[in-house]
Amino acid sequence: MKKSVVVSLGLLLLAHATSSQAENSNGKNIFVQRCAMCHGADIRGTGPLAHKSNPPTPDLTTAAFKKRLHDYPGVIVSSVVLRPNGDLIPKTLRENGVKLPAFAWQIKDLRDLNKYMTA
Repeated sequence: MKKSVVVSLGLLLLAHATSSQAENSNGKNIFVQRCAMCHGADIRGTGPLAHKSNPPTPDLTTAAFKKRLHDYPGVIVSSVVLRPNGDLIPKTLRENGVKLPAFAWQIKDLRDLNKYMTA
């Protein structure tokens, strides 16, 4: 009996870890495909388009930004994604010949992206 409880608990923990990794993988994939061109793979505002926007792309690793992500989970990400600073992001992409394919955002995607950036 004890052995089956231990095995069940182990499987539960493995399933949780796999789910968590999948969510973080989703957040990372979205960031790399849709955000890194400006924010850089390191999230520090070091992408190839970082200094081609006005104002320049911010460093998302600062303590102030991390606090905002923590205090308002999902709000920051969804506000940028759904209303990208008026026309700043689309304009920067257009002016630099970058075409992003349409993306059907889901709540899970916004949460995963937020989680990836706060890790």
